Amino acid sequence: MLILLCLLAFRFFSPSLATPTTELDLLMQIKVSLDPRDRFLTSWSFDSDPCSGSFDGVACNEFGNVANISLQGKGLSGRLPAALGGLRNLTGLYLHFNTLNGEIPAELAQLSQLSDLYLNMNNLSGKIPPQIGNMPNLQVLQLCYNKLTGSIPTQLGSLNTLSVLTLQSNQLTGAIPASLGNLETLTRLDLSFNNLFGSVPLKLAATPLLEVLDIRNNTLSGNVPLALKRLNSGFQYGNNTGLCGAGFPHLNVCTASSSHDPYKPEPLKPNGNLTRDIPEPVNLPSNCTEAQCSNPSKYPRVCVISGVVGIFIILTVTGIFAFSWHRRQKQKIGSAFDSSEARRLSTNQAKEVCRKSASPLISLEYSNGWDPLAKGQCGNGFSQEVLEGFMFNLEEVERATQCFSEVNLLGKSNFSATYKGILRDGSVVAIKCIAKTSCKSDEAEFLKGLKILISLKHENLVRLRGICCSKGRGECFLIYDFAPNGNLLQYLDVKEGSGKVLDWSTRKSIINGIARGIGYLHGNKGSKSSVVHQNISAEKVFMDGQYNPLLSESGLHKLLADDIVFSNLKTSAAMGYLAPEYTTTGRFTEKSDVYAFGMLIFQILGGKRQITQLTRHATESSKFEDFIDQNLGGKFPESEAAGLGRVAIICTHDSPNSRPSLAIVMQELSGLSGNS
Repeated sequence: MLILLCLLAFRFFSPSLATPTTELDLLMQIKVSLDPRDRFLTSWSFDSDPCSGSFDGVACNEFGNVANISLQGKGLSGRLPAALGGLRNLTGLYLHFNTLNGEIPAELAQLSQLSDLYLNMNNLSGKIPPQIGNMPNLQVLQLCYNKLTGSIPTQLGSLNTLSVLTLQSNQLTGAIPASLGNLETLTRLDLSFNNLFGSVPLKLAATPLLEVLDIRNNTLSGNVPLALKRLNSGFQYGNNTGLCGAGFPHLNVCTASSSHDPYKPEPLKPNGNLTRDIPEPVNLPSNCTEAQCSNPSKYPRVCVISGVVGIFIILTVTGIFAFSWHRRQKQKIGSAFDSSEARRLSTNQAKEVCRKSASPLISLEYSNGWDPLAKGQCGNGFSQEVLEGFMFNLEEVERATQCFSEVNLLGKSNFSATYKGILRDGSVVAIKCIAKTSCKSDEAEFLKGLKILISLKHENLVRLRGICCSKGRGECFLIYDFAPNGNLLQYLDVKEGSGKVLDWSTRKSIINGIARGIGYLHGNKGSKSSVVHQNISAEKVFMDGQYNPLLSESGLHKLLADDIVFSNLKTSAAMGYLAPEYTTTGRFTEKSDVYAFGMLIFQILGGKRQITQLTRHATESSKFEDFIDQNLGGKFPESEAAGLGRVAIICTHDSPNSRPSLAIVMQELSGLSGNS
């Protein structure tokens, strides 16, 4: 009987849902579709358990079910497969910042536990599936910066838990659905840079929790609801020449010809050609398709009956699959990304350890899991008052970076990505995004490292402005002041006449500033405790507007997992910054920082990235033409050049015991400045 029922059910559904019976099968099918050339998901293998930690970007809940897929920025260039809909325990799907193409499969709507869906910053095309409106737990829907077409489905108004909806920078047409006004938890709605026309629905203006509404760069028209004034700067409406309204700074007061009832038909399309009336979208049953509901007053019962029958069949097949899967195997417990149901079932156990409240950094209700900044941490000694003034929420980070727009990407490493951003007060910042999997797994250790980062304040260190941890995204964000003149690496190996050649006084000032920054870290002049930087390089030295050097990533290793720290050493070793004793001791000390600083002096004096043994010999014998940058044209005091060369030589001595401390180095540098 069971086999017969399965065969009957399979006739109603596509083979993509009928064939896989285990999550491993589904993941391998997903791999082939997302990464057809098998370049980035090589860790996904039939020979491994997805919940063992061996599958890159996959995390499981405590019942051994795949609960999170985080593959943002992985270079994936395939398509979204229908097989994703088979991972019924998925709570977070993060595929943003890739080059995925094709349409969004309607099967994603089967992910009833999903709270976060990030598909932004890809090349997705086609229409937004109206079935997405049936997802009961969806809280964040990011589809911005794609090539999506068609209208915004009215069914999205049924997403009762939705907080964030970003659809900007697509090719969407049609009117803004009035049904979006049903979203009582909506705080941010971005529809900018599309081809939307018609009016702004009055119902949308009454959404109680709405803080940000961006409708810029469309062809909207009519009277702007007065209720939107409450959003202040959160309401962006520029480049919609047909809009009017009283009380808005950049809008004309509506006249009899410009004002109209937003629920009346729109007589013109954006190109001005006459067409049939286009009614303002109204609330429709979320299980109706566009074809079935083109005349809602005529066929409501047909829609409801069809929906009920369809749901019954889906639930029947889902039950069969679940029963079969549990019979076949029981996967072991996975990572900390637990589902909401799992958390409810394990409440008693959680009380025994530590009951966390919602993170103060996350104003939006994202999915459960990693939350290192939650109040009431178990005896970690991390006072909540320390965080005051440093706490950012995810919406602020997303707003600052324009939804992590590719145009704002400053750089990317094996563990992080850095974006340029603009805060609400207009200040420019650099936001470093670090995946949870790259951070220390012990939250107490992570918080201890974070406390060190917050405590570091010096004129020659990049200033930390704020922090944010998103438990839903599984990422931590560090917000730093932006350095407008780039990093020191940009000023090495430059061609003559390029305009980036640093004069002698600037080079000397940079050397002194770096020394002061490292000296502060090592406990000199005001630092409360000694911090070894471990990863000093030209790439980590930034320049402010006056070319004052700012040392970045100070203390960052205190947050990172050991394997991430070790992987960064490869670059340091290749560039010559790694002290020779590390290969035998495996330890970093203040003297290893001194060694890296000496290498920086060589680079700054010579204007070159690569330092050879010939450079050292030339410095020792004061052959200035061989170790001083030729771009200076001989415009430098030879006594200062010789003195700085001596400091570089002694700082890079093979024996750490023969290297001076930073305090002694700073005294030597001060003497050179005094003689100039």
